Amino acid sequence: MEYGIIFIVTIFLIGFIGSFISGMVGIGGSIIKYPMLLYIPSLVGLSAFTAHEVSGISAVQVLFATIGGVWAYRKGGYLNKTLIIYMGTSILIGSFIGGYGSQFMTNGGVNLVYGLLATIAAVMMFVPKKGIDDTPMEQVTFNKWLAAFLAFLVGIGAGIVGAAGAFILVPIMLLVLKIPTRMTIATSLAITFISSIGATTGKLLTGQVLFVPAAVMIIASLIASPLGANFGKKVNTKILQWILALLIFGTAIKIWLDILS
Repeated sequence: MEYGIIFIVTIFLIGFIGSFISGMVGIGGSIIKYPMLLYIPSLVGLSAFTAHEVSGISAVQVLFATIGGVWAYRKGGYLNKTLIIYMGTSILIGSFIGGYGSQFMTNGGVNLVYGLLATIAAVMMFVPKKGIDDTPMEQVTFNKWLAAFLAFLVGIGAGIVGAAGAFILVPIMLLVLKIPTRMTIATSLAITFISSIGATTGKLLTGQVLFVPAAVMIIASLIASPLGANFGKKVNTKILQWILALLIFGTAIKIWLDILS
């Protein structure tokens, strides 16, 4: 694959836009960047990536995108350390299994897993969440082992598609574990950072990473993710939830149309 200036600029813009949104709504960004990397290069006349290449680039990029987001949220009491320990440990194991095992799947299989995850997340995001933001940060409680089990399952699926899983972790934390929105956004970034370590390791060990596009995406992520996180602090939590829900829903429809066509 040749890496000309148009190619580099295109990949950078995909990384910048996706990372800004990911920092704003508390996700690693693969829900946005996976379809962008899959479809946009060919639309502008560039060589298209395979699903395996996209998942490899996404895995490495998310690792760096989440660092910027977590750094922006490090103050303010939004990071729940207990939640990070339980869900982070489980999702790390699951994402490594998924990332390493994805080498045995077809491109269609990787897209199918992505479509299933996006559909589940979209449905969960549109379910009403009443009263979750009424609980003070210091009084938040949750079922630790349920959180760990769900994170493990998410990690396997997310590792396959090179995501960190935040696009499904966020609705799980909001709907099932009843974590307040801003704590969910901040904490999910920390958990997805841990998840992306496992996914990236699995992808690197199986040769699924294109390093030049991944490096361009990393640079864009380090610039845009903190900007998005800081902007997200100023936006109403309901608006953030709807932005994420609509992004996930739209992406799920596009992926399923391609799978079924």
